Amino acid sequence: MDFRLLRYFVVLAEERHFRRAAVRLAISQPPLSLAIRQLEENLATKLFHRNSRNVELTAAGRALQAEATFLLRRVDEVRDFVKAVDDEKSGLLRVGFGGSTLYRGLPAIVRKFRQLHPHIELRLQELNTVEQIAALKRDEIDFGFINGLETPDGLGGFRFCREPLLACLPSDHAQAAKRSVRLKSLASEEFILFGRSASPAYFNSILEICQSAGFSPTVIHEVRHWVSVISAVAHGLGVALVPQAMTSAHIAGVVLRPLSDGKFFSETRCVWKAEGNRYDAQKSFIAIVHEHILP
Repeated sequence: MDFRLLRYFVVLAEERHFRRAAVRLAISQPPLSLAIRQLEENLATKLFHRNSRNVELTAAGRALQAEATFLLRRVDEVRDFVKAVDDEKSGLLRVGFGGSTLYRGLPAIVRKFRQLHPHIELRLQELNTVEQIAALKRDEIDFGFINGLETPDGLGGFRFCREPLLACLPSDHAQAAKRSVRLKSLASEEFILFGRSASPAYFNSILEICQSAGFSPTVIHEVRHWVSVISAVAHGLGVALVPQAMTSAHIAGVVLRPLSDGKFFSETRCVWKAEGNRYDAQKSFIAIVHEHILP
């Protein structure tokens, strides 16, 4: 497919007006109109509804807009990637992460990588586990740090850290003054969890942990970030089980206590797309992560 036609299409889809799109593209309107007709003929489908004032996308046009935008972004990223492989003097490394990874050594990993590769941009993107897996498979990120006990199919990876889960309680909770908390004593509480759609491994693990203690938790609130979990607890909306790393968040209004009726753990994995060759900077990133593995 002609990427020039796709670029013309994306600009027109954004502007919804031939004259404005032509100005953005620094061309006249007739070549733009011809390019759109050629694209529609190539695809054998109509992409725009036209009238005297502007244009509107058809259903097929809306579908193409999302895919074309992704393809054009990938073309730019591939160009940067090839240049980086050629001379290792420039390039881009994209890393997805969940919020708690900031408390598990990710900043130190970033600093070390930038020291070793000062001309390569390392770009962080906060995503939940499901979003990271999808982004890896679509080549939108190079590495991810996800919740889970196993590396998902189609990805390579290793365990980055394993840490105890702690009870997160409002500071005025009846058990907040205790040194440790029995999980079963929270059976009547409302729990705040990551949504199942955002991190199914974490969501299911909490259900299994509570069931092993003899109860099924009442899950009222589902959120997308660890800080949101703890903040919701601080506002008295419920209780939660959070990884030990979150003790470094220092959010007022909560206490974190070990569980006295068993050791329950959270695991974070460093993962990447299994297919394809790794270039030197990516191999270096993996080595640096290995150096910072937490027991």
